[in-house]
Amino acid sequence: MVAGAFPIAKLLYLGVRQLSKPLATRIKDGARASPFFRQYICGPPAQLYHWVEMRAKMRIMGFRGAAIKPLNEDVAAELGAELLGEAIVFGVGGLCIFLEYSRQSTNSKKKEDELNSTLLGLQEQVAELTLTVETLDAQLREMHRVLVEVSAAPK
Repeated sequence: MVAGAFPIAKLLYLGVRQLSKPLATRIKDGARASPFFRQYICGPPAQLYHWVEMRAKMRIMGFRGAAIKPLNEDVAAELGAELLGEAIVFGVGGLCIFLEYSRQSTNSKKKEDELNSTLLGLQEQVAELTLTVETLDAQLREMHRVLVEVSAAPK
């Protein structure tokens, strides 16, 4: 078994994603406890999410002009904390996908560069061999000409 074939990067990415869930939970708990996070970080996205969700539900049910009441502060903080936690997990997952894509593209570029350098080396060798064959052909023709002259010379 080849040691380089083990996908260590994928294992690390999976570990990071698994660690992001408890991290998101701790951030959510901190966001629920902090008045600053409740009011400025968790509240506005939760209110926006609630407004968009309720607007969509009202339109589906046929109520076009119905007013939507904002959430109270505790419910908004809870919903905002959940949204924040999900955004963290989603962000870490997206980052893992981006890093894996970047790693794969780097590997494929490296392989392509190696193939291009091998191809250029082979082309140079072919050019050198062509020049050698032409030189040897010219020498052979010269030797043949000299041999014909020597054999045609009177004895």
